[in-house]
Amino acid sequence: MEAEVSDCPDNKIVVIKLGGSVLATQESYRSAARFLVRRLHKCFAQRFVVVVSAQNGQTDELEGIARRITKYPSQRVLDLLWSTGELRSVALLTLHLEKLGVPAVGLNVHETGLRLQGVSAEESSGIELSHHLQNAFEGFAVAVVPGFFATLMGGTIVSLGRGGSDLSAVLLAEKLQTGQCELVKDVGGYFSEDPNLSARAEHLPFISYEKALEMAARGCELVQPRAIQAAREAGLRLVISALGHNAPVSVVSEDGRRGCGSASINETTAGSLSSASLTASS
Repeated sequence: MEAEVSDCPDNKIVVIKLGGSVLATQESYRSAARFLVRRLHKCFAQRFVVVVSAQNGQTDELEGIARRITKYPSQRVLDLLWSTGELRSVALLTLHLEKLGVPAVGLNVHETGLRLQGVSAEESSGIELSHHLQNAFEGFAVAVVPGFFATLMGGTIVSLGRGGSDLSAVLLAEKLQTGQCELVKDVGGYFSEDPNLSARAEHLPFISYEKALEMAARGCELVQPRAIQAAREAGLRLVISALGHNAPVSVVSEDGRRGCGSASINETTAGSLSSASLTASS
C-alpha cells in the first residue's frame, strides 16, 4: 500500500522543505518553482512556507573557503558564512516563482523569525516565532525562507547542525500549527535498505518516529534525528517525498499508520530529478 496524503490539508498554511540534494543545479530551482505552482493551482486558498537549503555542496564549499583562510574559524563566523548559501537559494527560488507569476516573497533569517531562547543552539530552552513570517501572507501566496538557521535572542545567527533544514522546517510547522511538515528529498521516503545498494530494498510507506530514529542511528540520514524527535514531541506528521513523477511517499507518525487524507501528494515536474543516495544536506 502506497502512502497518500492530502494535496490540500485542512490547515491554511503548508510548510514544505526543499533539501540541498533536490536543489542541485540551476534547472532544479526552475523545476522546484513549477512544482510549487502546481501545488498552488490545486490549493489556491492556501499559503506556503517553503524552507530551502543551500544548493547541493555549497555548505561544504563555503566551509572550505573559511578553513583556507584560518584553520580554526569561530563557529559564529562560520555560521554567518554558511548562511549566505541558504540566502542565495531563497533568492533564486523566489526569482523563478516571480517569473512564473507567483506572488512570492523571500525572507532572510531574521525576517523568518525562528528564534531560540538561549545562549547557543545546543542550550536553548524554548523557541519563539516572530510575527514577520505570518504577516508576509497578507500580500504573498508563498514565503521562501532559509533553513538550517535560527537566531538567538540577541540576534546572532546560529546553525542547527548538519541536516538542520529539516529541523527548522519542523519547528516552523510546529509554531504555525500546520499539523504536518513535508520534507522533499532526492528519494521518495524510507526504504528497508539503501535502494542504491540493494535491489531487494522495499519502500516503507508508513513508519513510526521510533522506527525512523532507529534507522537514523543505523546510518540512514534521510531525516535529521533532531528533526524527527522534535516532530515526535510536537505530534507533527512528517511527509517524506520526492519531486519525480509517481515517486513514492513515506509518512512518519507516532504509530506508523496512515492517519492522513486520501489524495496523493506526488507531482510531475518539468525536469527530471534523480533519486540518489540517502544522505543529509543542510
